[in-house]
Amino acid sequence: MITDTFPGKRQDIRSYSALSLAYIGDVVYDLIIRTVVVSRANRPVNDLHRITVRYVSAGAQSKIVQALAGSFTEEEEAVYRRGKNSKPHTTAKNASVADYMKATGFEAVLGYLYLTGDMERALYLVKKGIQLTGLEL
Repeated sequence: MITDTFPGKRQDIRSYSALSLAYIGDVVYDLIIRTVVVSRANRPVNDLHRITVRYVSAGAQSKIVQALAGSFTEEEEAVYRRGKNSKPHTTAKNASVADYMKATGFEAVLGYLYLTGDMERALYLVKKGIQLTGLEL
């Protein structure tokens, strides 16, 4: 894990703000999607970007998290609610506020899972959510 390579003082992950968790969760989700897209075919970068955007938008993430309703553990659900109810300083250009907040909650869950070292669970949730929405990669 990255924190093993860059040791230092660590804070209890449960004390991280929801927006901090969403900040890292956004990158985790993006990396998962980009990895899958690139592994499926060696294509021009513009094509890769066009495919990736279908999955990394707030609207797509909102659909995924709605499809996952009831799939979160109690702790994941608490992190999701914190993220969804946070007060971000920005909003998405091409998404409703409701979709943006749901996406933020989902990203917070992914950030939490990543920081706790449970990438297997993060990958499971992303895959299951994509399958349930019919957005199959």
